[in-house]
Amino acid sequence: MQMLNLPRYDFEVRTRDGKHIILDPVRRRFVPLTPEEWVRQHFVQYLINDRDVPAALIALEMPFPYQDRYYRADIVVHNRATQPVLVAECKRPSVRVDQRAFDQIGIYNTVIQAAYLVITNGIDHYCCVVDHERQTVEFLDEIPHFDLLV
Repeated sequence: MQMLNLPRYDFEVRTRDGKHIILDPVRRRFVPLTPEEWVRQHFVQYLINDRDVPAALIALEMPFPYQDRYYRADIVVHNRATQPVLVAECKRPSVRVDQRAFDQIGIYNTVIQAAYLVITNGIDHYCCVVDHERQTVEFLDEIPHFDLLV
């Protein structure tokens, strides 16, 4: 898999039926190792190890309804009161982070209502804070530690 612009972590990767799978510590099962999953697993480890997010407060591929359809948010971090505080959209490294990704996470957040949004392809990372009352968005230089998210 491609090197990412995230710290290196040790993963348990196996081969099953000729395909690579990776142990997802949040979902507690092996999942297919796609380029997007490689980014998702790195970013989850980054949140847990470098931003002190408790693994128990992370939901992966969290389903939610929007306009009579169900969508899945890649990563949702909750506070200790179980309210969503951060939504992250992960793209494969070969996908350029563009306006479509921002539109996608914006639509997701009309339902989820998190204060922090992150888009990453493992190479480029964008984080912003949303003030829902004032309807403003401010981009941040880095992703805040968990104690600042709540």
